Parts: sequence; structure tokens; C-alpha cells
Amino acid sequence: MAPTSTPQTPFGRVLTAMVTPFTADGALDLDGAQRLATHLVDAGNDGLVINGTTGESPTTGDAEKADLVRAVLEAVGDRAHVIAGVGTNDTHHSVELARTAERTGAHGLLVVTPYYNKPPQEGLYRHFTTVADATGLPVMLYDIPGRSGVPIGTETLVRLAEHPRIVANKDAKGDLGRASWAIARTGLAWYSGDDMLNLPLLSVGAVGFVSVVGHVVTPELRTLVEAYVSGDVQKATEIHQKLLPVYTGMFRTQGVMTTKAALTLQGLPAGPLRSPMVECSPEEITQLKIDLAAGGVQL
Repeated sequence: MAPTSTPQTPFGRVLTAMVTPFTADGALDLDGAQRLATHLVDAGNDGLVINGTTGESPTTGDAEKADLVRAVLEAVGDRAHVIAGVGTNDTHHSVELARTAERTGAHGLLVVTPYYNKPPQEGLYRHFTTVADATGLPVMLYDIPGRSGVPIGTETLVRLAEHPRIVANKDAKGDLGRASWAIARTGLAWYSGDDMLNLPLLSVGAVGFVSVVGHVVTPELRTLVEAYVSGDVQKATEIHQKLLPVYTGMFRTQGVMTTKAALTLQGLPAGPLRSPMVECSPEEITQLKIDLAAGGVQL
């Protein structure tokens, strides 16, 4: 069983979108994935998102995705929510991935906006509801127009929120005004998908984060959200400001690249990246060390 959830926080408050460790020859490193997952949950994560963008899902096969979810569940499934990324730009394929994730034992699904083919809002609505209909698992939408090319419109979010299994949204739209309206009108549990906006989104009604920087600063994120929820906005703001160099540094280039570099610097499982992703250059790693040190991260 996954940890207890509430309608307000169906997946907890602090989740990390976990990288997928590979071996030196590029194969899936399931032992490394289990060690990394355990480390992240020990650090304070309520949940882990597996097979998301940061998990290099575009370059892992369906069988690898299932194996990865299974391995992480074996490592931490009784202590954390394990959310499987199943979104693609093919509704039928997404349904297959969702059903496999359910059979594997995942606690929930992350479904990204279909990318590249740029469907209209009605297409988005049908896609998300078809995937949600395919299993009995709770669904977190993932709204990231910078990658998908299409935002989930507020009216579409309102319609989607009527589905009994669509319970949350990961917001990487970068628009606090739209987020404010959507939170107010949908009642969905709102999770920041943009680390720089973690605190601002809490201020308009978000309940937590699906973070990339959680790989290196989960305890700080946990303290930030707990301070905010308890009413200590000043403390939350101080932590937010302390983490600004980390937020900036981890996204100077593609986040999975810097995350794997940071994990390697800390001696944690990461491994190489699959093409077309590439490793950080020596200059990028030097800058990353400066940024992380400025945010108090020990390397």
C-alpha cells in the first residue's frame, strides 16, 4: 500500500521526478534505480514520478518502463507514492502503458499533454479521459506547453476535473494568473512542475511540488512547504531565496543533464544519458558546482 493520501494531497506534497539510471554501456540500471529511489525517499519525498521527461521516457522502451516501475516499487513502494509516467502523443499507446503500469502495481499515473501533433482542446479532453477510463488508478495531468506545444485550457481543465479519477495537475505552464483561475474553478490538487515557481504556486493554492531539484534539496523543499502550510511564510520565503541558485543552476541546460551530473558528483546512481541527450560539458559542470554551492548543496 502507498502512504495515506487525502483528497487535498492525493500524492503527498513533495515528489521528485526521478532520473533513470543507466549502466556504463547504456542499459537500464535497476539496482541503481532502487538505490536512488531509496535515497530520495529517505531524504523526505512523499512520492516519486518514474518514466517522466526527467526519466528520459522518450528513449526507454515499454518493457524497460515496466521493469523500472516494478523495481522502484520493490524498493520504496510501502513508503512512497510511485507514480508512473504513461503519457505519449498516441492515445492507444498511452492506454496500453497505463494498463501495464496498473498491472505492475503503480499507485498513480502521470499523463502529459500529447506533444508534437498539437491536438485541439476537444482532442486533449478525449485523450485524457480515455486514459483515465482505462484503469482504476488516480491520474495527475501534466500541463507543459513549452514541450507539448499545446496548453490545457482552463475550460478543458474544468471539464477534466469532473472525471472521478483525474485528481491532480502538474503545472509547468508558468502562468500564475491562469493557475489561480484553474485552481479556484477545478478543485484539482495542484502541484508545481516548475521549481522556480514552487513557492509562488503555493501562494495561489498549490499543495506541493513535482520537482527536479528534489534530487539534491528534498529536505529544504520539505521544510519550505511545511513552513508555508503552518503559516510561517517568512521562513518559506527565506528557503525559497536560499534555493534560487539551485533552481537557476539546475536549469541552465536540460534538467536531466544537470541532474545526472549533480548525482554523479554526489556519488549517487545516474550513469550516462541516452542520445539525443548528452552529458554536461566540463564548463557546464564547473558552473553547476558554483550554483549548487551557492545554494548550500554539499558535493
